[in-house]
Amino acid sequence: MRNHNSSFVKGTHPSKGSHSDNPPPFPARQMLVLAICRICEPIAFMGIFPYIYFMIEDFHVTEDKSRISFYAGMVTSAFTFAEFSTGLLWGRLSDKVGRKPVLLTGLIGTALSVLIFGFASNLTVALIARAVGGLLNGNMGVLQTTVAELITTKEHQPRAYTIMPVVWCLGSIVGPMIGGALARPCISYPSLFPAGSIWDKYPYLLPNLFSAFVVLVGVINGILFLEETHVEMKSRPDRGLELGNWILSALPNFRGCAEPRDEKSKFSVIEEQPLLDHDEQLPGYRTNESSPDSSPRLRSASVPSVSWDELDLERRSEESNLGISRIFTRPVVINIVSFGILAFHTMTFDQLFPVFLSTAPPEHRRPISLPFKFVDGFGLDSQAVGIILSAQGAYQLAVNMFIIPPVLKRFGARQLFRFLVIVYFLLYLVTPYLVLLPEEYRMTGVAIILIWKCTFASMAYPSNAILTADSAPSPLALGTINGVAASTASLCRAFGPTISGILYSVGLQSGYSGLAWWCSALVAISGALVGLQIREPQSRTEDKARLAADAEANQLDTNQTGSREVTSTSGA
Repeated sequence: MRNHNSSFVKGTHPSKGSHSDNPPPFPARQMLVLAICRICEPIAFMGIFPYIYFMIEDFHVTEDKSRISFYAGMVTSAFTFAEFSTGLLWGRLSDKVGRKPVLLTGLIGTALSVLIFGFASNLTVALIARAVGGLLNGNMGVLQTTVAELITTKEHQPRAYTIMPVVWCLGSIVGPMIGGALARPCISYPSLFPAGSIWDKYPYLLPNLFSAFVVLVGVINGILFLEETHVEMKSRPDRGLELGNWILSALPNFRGCAEPRDEKSKFSVIEEQPLLDHDEQLPGYRTNESSPDSSPRLRSASVPSVSWDELDLERRSEESNLGISRIFTRPVVINIVSFGILAFHTMTFDQLFPVFLSTAPPEHRRPISLPFKFVDGFGLDSQAVGIILSAQGAYQLAVNMFIIPPVLKRFGARQLFRFLVIVYFLLYLVTPYLVLLPEEYRMTGVAIILIWKCTFASMAYPSNAILTADSAPSPLALGTINGVAASTASLCRAFGPTISGILYSVGLQSGYSGLAWWCSALVAISGALVGLQIREPQSRTEDKARLAADAEANQLDTNQTGSREVTSTSGA
């Protein structure tokens, strides 16, 4: 009998923990489709930061410019508060109806939100618009779940978990650049957008129309080309995917991309293939029926990929009925709490730094009393802030593409994450002192701080995502776990900008402009205390690989026992 590979070829969990000679290929096509869907959100989300200070100023909600940061924080927090309230709902719904419908609903909600926001003429409408986007969008957790279900080998994790941050960086480049360039077009481009037009009445409509168009492209892309990844839903017919494949098949250069990739197509191919080689013989005396080697062997060259979870129906039924206490184990809870704290202080930086750059120097200088008492500002306009944030995104893109994957492979997710949470607080300690630098060195200081911040954030998020995915007790619980993680992060992101906006206003009024930054440092220290409790998870896939190895060992023992019995009978 020929020696065949006993583990399934593609989509098998055992291959993730084992070092197979033929690992499944990286799912590049689906990661690209996901990336196109993902890039819509940072463009819409980050696009408001260059002009939010001036938008609040145009609303005339306060004459005290030191309080503008508070209202800017409210607008940012409205989205994340609403996202928190529905994050778990969307996560659990994705476990019931699949990942694709939830992702598409989130994109449609984002498009509706930016359109309302563009027409906002007062603070109330702006807050409602952001809240609508948060209520209808649970994509942060569902995207993490989708990536975890697409990636079936541990070797692909560093590459896969840095793709979404890379896409976010691309959106961080385009969003602020477009937002800063297109906001208030009657002021920036008076020859193209005359006074008294709709662009004068709604000065922030143009960048939001651009964002809505990008999101529409993402929705169409998702309908036509995004495959369902949920184990129990992926075999269902998908008319959108069929239409997408038909469109690709009609294009000569894309016919190879239109091959059926859904589970139904895979099994229809199986029906056309012989299951046994002609010279294969059924095993006569094997008793270990649960082992892959104990059943007739499949032709590994012709049988397409079949998921371990799809065949293991009994195990799947057990896992789908996991209780809350079995899903949210101590490692899962610690990773979620770490994710929430990380989201709190990184979101605080993202919201506070543009306001920090836009803050004008005080009209009446106050005496400086180092190391803590000082007040100053950069006074940059929306276009300058947009350029700086776009440059930040460009650097973050390069880091995620060329630095993060090898660093993750070299040090591992846990070791890297622990190092980052220990030293993260230093970033917030030194940032407020940029205003004390001489004028000619200020931009250099800003560049150093942004490089520091981008490098740390780009390493921390994928590390935490890998640790969370590997600590999940079941693949069918990933939607719920990532939904709770997304809700936790949304709550922290909601409180972060609001609290930091209040603290920044209080700091400007009291003479301590670094107050909000130093409070973020304390939060980062608390994140270090939690992060140090994270243990190296034994991933579910490694468990299954070990079980598969044990099954092969048991099979070998059975064979040897059978051989001895035959020998004994012959001798007798």
